[in-house]
Amino acid sequence: QVQLVESGGGLVQTGRSLRLSCAASLTAFSTYAMGWYRQAPGQQRELVAVITSGGRINYADSVKGRFTISRDNAKNTVYLQMNSLKPEDTAVYYCNAKYFYADNVRRDYWGQGTQVTVSS
Repeated sequence: QVQLVESGGGLVQTGRSLRLSCAASLTAFSTYAMGWYRQAPGQQRELVAVITSGGRINYADSVKGRFTISRDNAKNTVYLQMNSLKPEDTAVYYCNAKYFYADNVRRDYWGQGTQVTVSS
């Protein structure tokens, strides 16, 4: 059974930092694109950052320059370093793993989410 387990969320003040981790029980972790999404109350889930199996990275415009996604394939773990946090970053953050074949998503897994709250 595939599990994605997030950790590192919490309550912080504006301007502070948090580092989220996602440990994945995936076979061939390195072949998955790993992403972080977030969902604020009353809002749709949105992509925050993604790192492909080849190391290509994309960020949402709202977090560019503040957040950094990285992965450690030896530890089956993906990270999200979040700096200069703002109240609008408050959300539940979800880890996602996608396996592509012939440009189609063939496997798609989600973690349970971790709450990040930024106080003003």
